[in-house]
Amino acid sequence: MKFSVIQQRSLWWSISLAIILAGLIAMGISWTNPEIRSPLRLGLDFIGGTRLEFELDCAAQPSQCSQPLKIEAVREVLTAEGLGNSSIQILDQHGVSIRTEPLNVDQRTRLQSQLTAKLGKFDPAKTQIDTVGPTLGQELLKNGLLALLLSFVGITVYLTIRFQLDYAILAIVALFHDVLVTVGIFSILGLVAGIEVDSLFVVALLTIVGFSVNDTVVIYDRVRENLKLYPDRSIDETVDAAVVQTLARSINTTMTTLLTLVAIFLFGGETLKNFALALIIGFTMGAYSSIFIASTLLAWWRERTEGNRSHPGEAAIDQPPDSL
Repeated sequence: MKFSVIQQRSLWWSISLAIILAGLIAMGISWTNPEIRSPLRLGLDFIGGTRLEFELDCAAQPSQCSQPLKIEAVREVLTAEGLGNSSIQILDQHGVSIRTEPLNVDQRTRLQSQLTAKLGKFDPAKTQIDTVGPTLGQELLKNGLLALLLSFVGITVYLTIRFQLDYAILAIVALFHDVLVTVGIFSILGLVAGIEVDSLFVVALLTIVGFSVNDTVVIYDRVRENLKLYPDRSIDETVDAAVVQTLARSINTTMTTLLTLVAIFLFGGETLKNFALALIIGFTMGAYSSIFIASTLLAWWRERTEGNRSHPGEAAIDQPPDSL
């Protein structure tokens, strides 16, 4: 049976719509959550404040690790220190992460002493304390969003020059799809697993956009070439042929990239873990959208604007797509 993305395009669109809708619901819930108050659980990089991470010293005092830490006990100490609105997350049963307002050295020292008295002795080697001012955090968030917006504008201009305006717009729709899915999944993870996004998350989104548009350009290049070589084919047949001709390349490129990212996710340490996870989700969705969203949208649009016939006046090919 011949593979056809066009015949099943309603299925591909439904899958994407369901994932995006789940993400949008999660973003709405996060926005109304008093501990988050934004579509994503923003990390210290963006909102400013102090983050403290402590882990009980189970090697030195095994008895204090017989029971997992309880959020209620940590909250009690923070409330007594006037920090009751802080965000608290239990890490691996015997560790705790606290995100609160900016604290000076004396306040941090006093808080750590009170927590030690209440919970037990912490391992100094695993204690982490970071402080970022709110002004810097807001500047990082604004610059990150601006960089993402400029990337979309630049891609639109490039694709309009290389192809046509409708190609560019549909490619941007596919890129929005990849970004929305990645952001939506991280919103869900922020609710159920307490995962925060930092400045590396913006870097990941920009990388995803670049990867995804490259795959889309290869398919659109092949579509344009086939329109020139076979002007009597319907647009559905042309797009299906282009996808089949580039499918192996897309799968091979994505799989080899994902192998590296999975290795980083598993062995790269806590700092790079969420960054690698964002790239894994985004690159997977980028390959999916290039094959099943960008191509089917192009066929659907040309059907509506030109009928199910190809346009023999397509621009000439700059270079064979396999050379990209």
